[in-house]
Amino acid sequence: MSRPRKRIILGHYVAGVNHSTVWSHPDAGSQIDFASFRHAAQAAERGKFDFFFLAEGLILRERLGQIFDQDVVGRPDTLPVLASIAAVTEHLGLVGTLNATFNEPYELARQLASLDHLSGGRAGWNVVTSFDPFTGQNFRRGGFLHRDDRYVRAEEFVALARALWDSWPADALAVDTEQGRFLRDAGAGAFRHLGRQFDVAGHFTVPRSPQGRPVVLQAGVSPQGRDFAAATADAIFSPFHELGPAQEYYRDIQARVVRAGRPAGSVKLLPGGAFILGDSAADAEERAREVARTQVSGRTAQILLEAVWNRDLSGYDPDGPLPDVDPDVTGPPVIQGRARNPQDPFETVREWRALAAEHRYSLRELAIRVFAHTEFVGTPTQVADRLDHFVQNDGSDGFILGSHLTPGGIDEFVDKVVPLLQERGSLRAEYTGTTLRDNLGIPLPADLHDGHAHDGHAHDGIAAEPAR
Repeated sequence: MSRPRKRIILGHYVAGVNHSTVWSHPDAGSQIDFASFRHAAQAAERGKFDFFFLAEGLILRERLGQIFDQDVVGRPDTLPVLASIAAVTEHLGLVGTLNATFNEPYELARQLASLDHLSGGRAGWNVVTSFDPFTGQNFRRGGFLHRDDRYVRAEEFVALARALWDSWPADALAVDTEQGRFLRDAGAGAFRHLGRQFDVAGHFTVPRSPQGRPVVLQAGVSPQGRDFAAATADAIFSPFHELGPAQEYYRDIQARVVRAGRPAGSVKLLPGGAFILGDSAADAEERAREVARTQVSGRTAQILLEAVWNRDLSGYDPDGPLPDVDPDVTGPPVIQGRARNPQDPFETVREWRALAAEHRYSLRELAIRVFAHTEFVGTPTQVADRLDHFVQNDGSDGFILGSHLTPGGIDEFVDKVVPLLQERGSLRAEYTGTTLRDNLGIPLPADLHDGHAHDGHAHDGIAAEPAR
């Protein structure tokens, strides 16, 4: 007997300042104007997407000590944007990347719980850590933590945030309609936490949120990261886009979920992805080539490779061969404020040289192949087929999709691909749940606290990398 068709989970992300977004396009909007965020979010809701997703950028990137001239400078804070979107949408989930290295648990838990109330239960938190003193210089005490220590802090941070969300019993809040005021159990919201990272006590000011807890998303690729995410996350960002490796990762995570004492399927796996549509396969491929060359100019290609070589590559011809020098792992960083470089730049450069030799790539062509890959290219039917095949065969539970064009790029997907997925029963025709957790099909964890306090060390975990 065949199993029921899986419903595809869809998120829409609006990229920040990076090479993937073509801000020079005549149809591109401002990256800080609310109209851009409103358009993208409302289009995603029209397509019955599950959530809208924002990454985070805590510092302006630099190259050789100067502000990065390839970036559009400016990125607003995540929470005000999500709160504003809550007012112009009704069903769409609101997920933001928020850093556990530089925030404080009480403050961030309170902000997310408030967003959950204001949105009627649609808040989500992508938990990340930050790895470098360059970003930390913007924050009190520098904010820099060793890799191991930042995970220790993040584990306890998430556990404490959840304890704060759970500190109000579900029945502790009532409303006195005559007086127009809240009444509550005097003990509701009381907490006391003494751990290795945090020593806090008081009363949490926000009652239990509409979905019990905001949804928590994480990343997890290493064995430790997989165990942490399987034990604590509601959804995991999967890095795999090829079906074979994705299926292996999916099986491994779900097995870890069960070993952690959680129901099978209670953690959703969601890779990121981008799309290019065309009237024919050839038309889509041509459009994809044009977009990639716009995303990765010769100068952008040099800079993308500088982050791995850690050398000034401006003297190398973008249309010529790859640099003939090895990476410099001892010098000061050429690029600062980008996500973490590969663990082994020498091995990465060896792989890239082999790839360039095999395909006779120039420096720019190699950068396009590595950094400007679009996962879904084809006609609307071809893209719908590939998305559906990937999910129905347990490569993932859905995708978080973005476009090279902000804010209107998602419109084409909503208008042309969404109806095809709905026709085959792989995508909802209407929202049926009232919260993000409902729509994702993620049950509340069984370990919700009934008491009014939390004392001791954290047991939850987190393995995540910075999103910039």
